[in-house]
Amino acid sequence: MNLLVICPHFDPDVAPTGVVMSRIAHELIARGHRLHVVTSLPWYQHHAIDPGWEGQLVRTERTEWGCISRVHPFPTDKRNIPARALAFGGFTALATIVGTFSRVRPDAVLAMSPPLTLGMAGRMVATARRVPLVFNIQDVFPDVAIELGLLTGNRVIRGARALERASYRMSDVVTVLSDDLAANVRAKITIGLEGERAELQAAKVRVIPNFVDTNAIRPAARENSYREDYGLIGKTVVMYAGNVGFSQSLDLVLDAARSFETSRPDVVFVINGGGSARPDLEREAANLSNLRFIDMQPIERLPEVLAAGDLHVVPLRAGLAWSSVPSKLYSILAAGRPIVASVDAGTEVERTIERAGAGIAVPPDSPAEFRAALAELLDDRERSERMGASGRLFVERWASPAAVAESYENLFAELIDQRRLRR
Repeated sequence: MNLLVICPHFDPDVAPTGVVMSRIAHELIARGHRLHVVTSLPWYQHHAIDPGWEGQLVRTERTEWGCISRVHPFPTDKRNIPARALAFGGFTALATIVGTFSRVRPDAVLAMSPPLTLGMAGRMVATARRVPLVFNIQDVFPDVAIELGLLTGNRVIRGARALERASYRMSDVVTVLSDDLAANVRAKITIGLEGERAELQAAKVRVIPNFVDTNAIRPAARENSYREDYGLIGKTVVMYAGNVGFSQSLDLVLDAARSFETSRPDVVFVINGGGSARPDLEREAANLSNLRFIDMQPIERLPEVLAAGDLHVVPLRAGLAWSSVPSKLYSILAAGRPIVASVDAGTEVERTIERAGAGIAVPPDSPAEFRAALAELLDDRERSERMGASGRLFVERWASPAAVAESYENLFAELIDQRRLRR
């Protein structure tokens, strides 16, 4: 098959969604398919175009398996919602034009959200090329932006909801990462519909989970070169590794660090990563001797970063675990480390940790319960080790990159056959 992929990030960009899509793409390539990837110039790490990539609105690279077209993402501060909306609009328009005039006619289109606007881009390209569209949802927007208070005003929210619903309905299939997200999307895609029409729309929603590469990420020694580089040798490390944004309750980490500073001098809290919330957090933590901020590491160093943590944290603000499943969760499980998660009860994150026997989940935005869970696992090293081993065993049975790619391959084949039959 010839596949056109429209996504916000792609290798060598280090965004988590870029890592996911890059691996799926290469697994599809390994299965004999040709791809045209339409994505952005690398910009995620510093919210600015990476050095060496500047100076062009569109940059195309030919490969042995197809090509990659990188368009300008017009990077802006995440907190400036009007500017960010314009940036998404500009990026989406460029991606639509490039995809529509691709030299190779695709057999199907795969678009990824966020940003939600890429659903519209995918629909326009798929319509122009008369091929099916699969819309992959990594985080449910605008739910996340509304929960964080970044999207306000009834008219603005109604407009965003309408765009979301239209994007789902215009897709041939919508793929999500978990049953929680599937229920969320099905509830929205069927609003105002009844009977067979509602059933047909709900049937569009399929669950294809993300994956973790258990060969690349596996249990390893804690005392490694990452610890050496950042003065962590001999310490007990509580690690947060990921985006330092507004979705994460990293104020819980600061609160725990304050609480443990004198009572547990061997414990060091590490926030490894960058993002819009980091400057404010660094100011708040300026006087904490047991908290380190470390810049995002190259992707090839991820196994070492994960291994350096004795205990990992996954803190999400209230309401967000219903709209998002952090990919870091499965990476931590693969590394064989225990987890303390601050998430909504009954969500995929909590259920996964419980099924895996890999840690403790506490309610979101609850400093006392978060501190108590950390202390519980730090005080019982044998239990923590058992949890880490249990998480590793669980994730080894999880969907592999090859299995996820096969699911997409089968889905594309199904949609292409359906279209041929209709013709």
